[in-house]
Amino acid sequence: MINVDLDLVRKYDISAPRYTSYPTAVEFRDFATPGPLLGHLDRSNQDASIPLSLYFHLPFCETLCWFCGCTTVITLNHQTSDTYLDYLEKEIALLAPKVHPDRRVVQLHYGGGTPTFFQPPQLKRLAGLIHRHFKLAPDAELSVEVDPRRLSHAQVVALRESGFNRASLGVQDFNPQVQEAVHRIQPRAMTEQAIRWLRDEGFTSINLDLIYGLPYQTVVSFTDTLEQVLELSPDRLAVFSYAHVPWMKPAQKILEREAALPTPDTKLAMLKLITETLTSRGYVYVGMDHFAKETDELAVAQAAGTLQRNFQGYSTRAGTEILAFGISAISQTPFSYRQNHKTLEPYYAALDRGEVPATRGRELSEEDARRREVIMRVMCHLRLDYAALSREFGFDFAARYATELARLQPLAQDGLVQLTPGGLRVTELGRLFLRNIAVCFDAYYAPEAKRHSRTV
Repeated sequence: MINVDLDLVRKYDISAPRYTSYPTAVEFRDFATPGPLLGHLDRSNQDASIPLSLYFHLPFCETLCWFCGCTTVITLNHQTSDTYLDYLEKEIALLAPKVHPDRRVVQLHYGGGTPTFFQPPQLKRLAGLIHRHFKLAPDAELSVEVDPRRLSHAQVVALRESGFNRASLGVQDFNPQVQEAVHRIQPRAMTEQAIRWLRDEGFTSINLDLIYGLPYQTVVSFTDTLEQVLELSPDRLAVFSYAHVPWMKPAQKILEREAALPTPDTKLAMLKLITETLTSRGYVYVGMDHFAKETDELAVAQAAGTLQRNFQGYSTRAGTEILAFGISAISQTPFSYRQNHKTLEPYYAALDRGEVPATRGRELSEEDARRREVIMRVMCHLRLDYAALSREFGFDFAARYATELARLQPLAQDGLVQLTPGGLRVTELGRLFLRNIAVCFDAYYAPEAKRHSRTV
């Protein structure tokens, strides 16, 4: 069990990136044309052995959850998803020919929005497009985000028949008062039914998303939610701190009127509750709000050093490149990130012109790529081997990054990392502070800018 020291949490509660990428998305820039970024895709496809991860952003939701920070389109008109599929087909037709025909897809993820806004025929149509244009590995991991309020058994069957084997369900909180305050009414029975359908149809992994820091939550109320969740025995849990950013997501201003957001001290007490409860009940704290059963692939991959982190969070498949489709979707190659238009109109317009709908991105220097590797090893493997990094980079790692390693000394004194002449190891307590450790290697970090969420 991890024992949480709240004094340390207060000390290290700073604004810092979540490191789903490096450089982070705030360093992306607008491109007049996506040509330079697509050149990186062309270079990647010279090597057929590099596996692919496909991501599809399906943005539609029938209603808006007031805490939400995702890229969504709110509508009750389900015909919009047919139109969206038409344009996804156009985007696939533009990009699939650029992919080496022998490359294998080892991961596929539907995110949103609410992917289960799409009805069974639409889900089957999208799966058909993917299987027609890409080669999926026999052991590919296919995952989907599910809203239990918008799920039918027929949708579960359609997803399973399409090869999906993992599902992530939004829960947030089981307390009725909290659900009403955030505009997401979802009784426990509804979540239980969704889990039962998924497991009965053969889904091998179930993740539940929770959020702490929402209106009317208390330590007592969230203790009850945690106990109810543990009764459902999910394979994984993602327990996020609510990020209140009304300047970016205006709907969150509604929550301010509730005048019932937990105090900072209450949020910290909830963090302690969550971490200590889950790590004492058979879950490994993988890091960055993610917990997994000891036997789950996520925990196993971390122990084996094959864990990876990207825009979908933690992934069990290392060494993959991401090819992403739909509005706001971000693709990744070894030396570039490429992001699509964030709204429907310009996304559709670009595809009508026969153009790849990318508008922003980042080309990485060799130094960017090296620092990304270091940061991702901290975030995923929880250790750095200086000799191994020296061999890979072609120079003395500890000498080149002496300034960065010196920044870690205060963290070592507080027991978050162990530093030796040969490497770095994150302690059990340090798993709570991975962003604080990683930021020491971030060449772009500007603490005064406050462009990121709080670290804990």
